[in-house]
Amino acid sequence: MGSDLAPDLRVELFGRTFKTPVWPASGCFGYGREFAGVLDLADLGAICVKGTSSEPWAGNPGTRVVETLGGMLNAIGLQNPGVDHFLTVDWPWLQEQGATVIVNIVGRTVEEYVDVARRLEGSGVAALELNISCPNVKEGGMAFGTTCRGAAEVTAAVRRATTLPLIVKLSPNVTDIVEIARAVEGAGADGLSVINTLLGMSIDIRRRRPHLGNVFGGLSGPAVKPIALRMVWQVAGAVQIPVIGIGGIMTGEDAVEFLMAGASAVQVGTACFVNPRAPLTVAEEMARFMADHGYRRVADLIGAARPKGEAGARGNAGARGNAGARGNAGARGGAGLGGGATGPGGVTNGPAVGGASAGSGSHRGSGHPSAAPAARRPSGEAAESLRQFLKDADRA
Repeated sequence: MGSDLAPDLRVELFGRTFKTPVWPASGCFGYGREFAGVLDLADLGAICVKGTSSEPWAGNPGTRVVETLGGMLNAIGLQNPGVDHFLTVDWPWLQEQGATVIVNIVGRTVEEYVDVARRLEGSGVAALELNISCPNVKEGGMAFGTTCRGAAEVTAAVRRATTLPLIVKLSPNVTDIVEIARAVEGAGADGLSVINTLLGMSIDIRRRRPHLGNVFGGLSGPAVKPIALRMVWQVAGAVQIPVIGIGGIMTGEDAVEFLMAGASAVQVGTACFVNPRAPLTVAEEMARFMADHGYRRVADLIGAARPKGEAGARGNAGARGNAGARGNAGARGGAGLGGGATGPGGVTNGPAVGGASAGSGSHRGSGHPSAAPAARRPSGEAAESLRQFLKDADRA
């Protein structure tokens, strides 16, 4: 069954409208300059720019990228010129292009994350994407995102520092991604990017040494898609905030799979190295699929493969990030979670993450800068443990 009318690709997330649900992923699109000659950046739903730190980072030495069967390994080391360079050079240029920008932020300490978030406050960027796969130098180099405690701590600290929508990018290199997803949701995240790259390696058997100078690197591309899709399905069924699916998306039908699994939007990464126009191509292919199969809106795809009545199923609160998705009677905990006052894709958090000052963001409530957050507390044993940890941390 087809339709003569073009499907509507717009999505409502975090209190704003994005032209399409297909965005280039951080680290695979730089700051957009290299792609401006082959596409109009204003046509993209959003651009997730390269990881941006408090001070310039040099990145890793040696070979940084190697192709693998069905994908690629990278060990760039989050090289970037720092937030000051972004604000004075890249951001003004991106604004001239009419781009919608989400800034991926990185840090080696909680304080560095908070510093970047504060400097971006009031800049006009659409959202922050918190990369919690960075090594926490105060914890011996263990990534923030590998424990509930580390993930919640950095999320809560950044939540207190900014009113911008806060998307947390989850690492797949964990035992239970759902546990961590719930922890960062309880700490004030407004959305989740699922997933970052998987840890892998490749050996040059002729030189008898690893290909990458860093030995290990992040695996991305079509090879990781089944794992990423599984994790999106798990996370989307466990949280009440929007999920952005990432991992091996090369075609429009790949993107549709992630949406049907419960994602509200997707990011395209490795495909950009093969086809610089990949984010537009994937969106165009998605639109054709929708037209051919009678889908009028992206919201009709979200959670369509899930059992009816489940949190991420189509027609339920799981059309996440669209108007009224949170605080409805069908949402987890009913009216008690925000009392219906939380806006599109918004999350409210009160005493659970450091008191009323946490999460007083402009994206909450109606989406208007003056909207006040409604109190929300995570529930259950894990949430109580998280609350106690954050309470103790505030006293320290």
